[in-house]
Amino acid sequence: MDELCEVYADAYGQVPGEDATVKVDAFRGRASAALGARNYELVFARAGDELVGFVFGYSLRQDRDWFAGLQPAPEEGFTDERGGERTVVLAEIEVRKAWQGRGIGRGLHDSFLRGRREERATLTANPVATATHALYEGWGWQRVGSIPGRPGAYYREYAMFVRPLPLLDGR
Repeated sequence: MDELCEVYADAYGQVPGEDATVKVDAFRGRASAALGARNYELVFARAGDELVGFVFGYSLRQDRDWFAGLQPAPEEGFTDERGGERTVVLAEIEVRKAWQGRGIGRGLHDSFLRGRREERATLTANPVATATHALYEGWGWQRVGSIPGRPGAYYREYAMFVRPLPLLDGR
């Protein structure tokens, strides 16, 4: 877990006026809680002994209420998880700054999604990170709206993305 936190902190870097400890502590809490999630999976990349990136996620349970408050409101049946087999949450995808732009994030993303049996995937992102949104859209994700942040969340709202599975030919 300490290595994951180090990568997470490095991926985001120092933001002026921000206490990085608060963000990393919040990440540690989310990452620790995710370990017990259904069908949890962690995929990571190393360069020698150094952890340079990771992605993790899990199957979405019906009672998780992941799509609560989604705006615009989704169509009928969109939030039905069909017993927890419909959607995988790509909870985190992080690459150290020095390793970004080398295809590691995309490789981790594809490796994680290629092995999933759910019919779709979802993720949330900083609502104003337009470069990240464009990257996700280039990887086959579609923005479906915004959701409010939950208590203790880092942002007040998040951009929500969904993409179909299985992952075919990197798309």
